[in-house]
Amino acid sequence: MQVSVFKSANKLITGEGALASLAHELSRLNIKAPAIITDKGVSQSGALSHVTNVLNCECPIVIDDIPPEPEISVIEQRLARLKQHKVDGIIAVGGGSAIDSAKVLAATFDYTGNIADLFGENLVAGRALPLIAIPTTAGTGSEVTNIAILADPIAHVKKGIVSDHLLPDVAIVTPEMTLSCPKHITAASGVDAFVHALEAYLSVNASPITDALASKAMTLIFHSLPVAYANGHDVKAREDMATGSLMAGLAFGNAGVGAVHALAYPLGGRFHLSHGMSNAVMLPHVMRWNIGACQQRFIDVAGFLHLPVANKSQLEIANQVVDAIEALCRKVEIPATLRDFDISEDAIPLLAEEASKVTRLLRNNPRVLSKQDIVQIYTEAF
Repeated sequence: MQVSVFKSANKLITGEGALASLAHELSRLNIKAPAIITDKGVSQSGALSHVTNVLNCECPIVIDDIPPEPEISVIEQRLARLKQHKVDGIIAVGGGSAIDSAKVLAATFDYTGNIADLFGENLVAGRALPLIAIPTTAGTGSEVTNIAILADPIAHVKKGIVSDHLLPDVAIVTPEMTLSCPKHITAASGVDAFVHALEAYLSVNASPITDALASKAMTLIFHSLPVAYANGHDVKAREDMATGSLMAGLAFGNAGVGAVHALAYPLGGRFHLSHGMSNAVMLPHVMRWNIGACQQRFIDVAGFLHLPVANKSQLEIANQVVDAIEALCRKVEIPATLRDFDISEDAIPLLAEEASKVTRLLRNNPRVLSKQDIVQIYTEAF
């Protein structure tokens, strides 16, 4: 067993009704004037009121216009607004974009440099404000990871700021915060969570701890996502999705993700596909390339998904896993090809060029991929 390090938010509070602990956590962290960071969808859905109803302190500012896939300039603008108020903590409420934005805002509240200079690993010196993260989607796992993803409009690619200073002080994960999540976001974020678990399990950095989290996450998400998609008010399915997403976040936050994410990044940066959709469209094609490098792991996954394996060869079982994943994406009505997103085949060389530079993720993949391999995968996804 190789040496591994496990990182997470400092405190996890989970389960139905967990939101009631918010007031206590604010007091424990000595937060008397928190800012809320969220998006229009959350504030307009009524989900934000669940949070404000349990606050017993003044909230100087609510920034509720974080867009999907935020660019660097968005963070800079929101940071300027935030600094106009006397705040002593941040509550992030939303999906990955809102939570990632809040993580960067909390870390850069007293930072005077360029945020673009923080892209990379371990370049954040510290965090000025305590941070509580409350996810409203079951997908990104951002509430327990040390990374924030922002879009770089100049490079037309998403980039990550990776630092342990981004880990929230508290993550409150509760199914009632996801009940108002729209169907298309339930689908995209749910598949995203499944990708996190699967890629963490296949990662060259996987450990017995991340394996346990990733395997259970795959089981929960695979069986509960279609139910939550069909009936968003099914609390049991929402709770299983929230738990599965959290476990997947803990798994990939430590084992890392691989080529699915690396190939998805340029789709988001250049064509503005959502993170979940980008991962979903690339998922089966990358996985078929990975089978040869870790076939036994795919056989393990067949067991986690409760797939029938009698009288099948190992290769047949591995391919059945990919078929089942593709079927899951179709059940939640995610398009199958790049063509469905109006992406031209002419874009493939440029996409491959950009994806091949995402070495931070490609190095975690069980199969080493050349740029020509990546071209072929994009071609198969087209």
